[in-house]
Amino acid sequence: MDYQKNQLIEVIIEDVGTEGEGIGKIDGFPFFVKDAVVGDRITAKVMKAKKNYAYARLEKILEPSPARVEPKCPCSRACGGCQIQAMSYEKQLEFKTNKVRNNLKRIGGFSEEELDQVMQPILGMEEPWHYRAKAQYPIGYNKEGRMVAGFYAGRTHSIIANTDCYLGAEEYDSILKAILKTAEENKVKAYDEETGRGLLRHVLLRKSRAKGDIMVCLIINGKKLPAEEAFVKALSKISGITSISINVNTEKTNVVMGKETRCIWGEATIEDTLRLWENGKLTGEEVHYQISPNSFFQVNPVQTEQLYSLALQYAGLTGKEIVWDLYCGLGSISLFLAQRAKKVYGVEIIPQAIEDAKRNAEENNLLNTEFYVGKAEEVLPDWYGKHKEEQIDVIVVDPPRKGCDEACLNTMLEMEPKKIVYVSCDSATLSRDLKILCQGGYDLRAVTPVDMFPHTVHVECAVELVRKK
Repeated sequence: MDYQKNQLIEVIIEDVGTEGEGIGKIDGFPFFVKDAVVGDRITAKVMKAKKNYAYARLEKILEPSPARVEPKCPCSRACGGCQIQAMSYEKQLEFKTNKVRNNLKRIGGFSEEELDQVMQPILGMEEPWHYRAKAQYPIGYNKEGRMVAGFYAGRTHSIIANTDCYLGAEEYDSILKAILKTAEENKVKAYDEETGRGLLRHVLLRKSRAKGDIMVCLIINGKKLPAEEAFVKALSKISGITSISINVNTEKTNVVMGKETRCIWGEATIEDTLRLWENGKLTGEEVHYQISPNSFFQVNPVQTEQLYSLALQYAGLTGKEIVWDLYCGLGSISLFLAQRAKKVYGVEIIPQAIEDAKRNAEENNLLNTEFYVGKAEEVLPDWYGKHKEEQIDVIVVDPPRKGCDEACLNTMLEMEPKKIVYVSCDSATLSRDLKILCQGGYDLRAVTPVDMFPHTVHVECAVELVRKK
């Protein structure tokens, strides 16, 4: 049967897609329905019909799934941030485990038997709300012409007004309202993406879990912020704020941050701490980090501790090992490793991050570290070409979503470390890279999914690979 746009259908949702959308079939023909949950019986409106599948919009829930819950956030359907808030948390963890497993099977080529042996239970959160220590809010106008802060609707650049996000820290609501009020009172205009005019583009907020300190960074389309004193006066009164900065981004781009940042009040950085866990208990080991507005630092500190502790466990360090940490950021994993390794080398493409890494190493008195600025796929082969006699025991990789570069993977295989620990934010590119590494002489020993981003479709993983004898 040919389905037409705006046609109403009734369907039972039987599966879930990689983006969290419900999948239902009529006579074998699949419909992808955002916000539908496995087990729902619904009516949906066809939005786009292709030859072999169609996209439809949820119109009415005729019979809710046992896994369906009432979303906490009234914006959850419109906003692009939380794709699966209508799914019970238990079901979310099941969905993420299956997503990782299916990618390892389909893309990585691992058998069900292999996966049964290596897959570990997902590490979820006890309290999966208000976990984001960092959040970025675009600034714009609503239909009535009022300035708003919020999030982009899914696959668009239309802003859904929302200062009270259930994922961000609870203090962010009052901070954003103070910024909007000050901007309107002082006639500071919001940036318009289409024309390139207007000043206030984004607001970046960070909170230190260890100390409770909050950083505010106003990203502007210009060199100066008019009424700078008014913003400082309004924000410095709010309890918890210890740092106010301006970041200059005059490029016509989707990239949020520009290259120039200056502190206009308080400290230029905030400090946070990550602690090491072993067998469900704190070991007493911890690393302190100075975080600037441009720093890459995981947004969920509770789960970051679990993820990094797992990476350290998989590295199996005894104090004698030489370790490389690729895509090291501000040294967040490197410094964890350095507590138990003989020497740690880190590489990262962003110069500011390497400056942060060096400073953090010094402040933690971890002087067995050395950091390089550059692309991992260029720095690692170059270094290895000059140091072939030096045995590397462990390589840790935490690449961006696109995974590891081929040159980087080839050099890793050439270096033959005893272990590779792969930390991933995308199980599809992880699976692709694991296939190459396992074909190159490594055994897959353990895969643990970590729920870093509850209520979204994203899932992190920590993986242990051991070189075959």
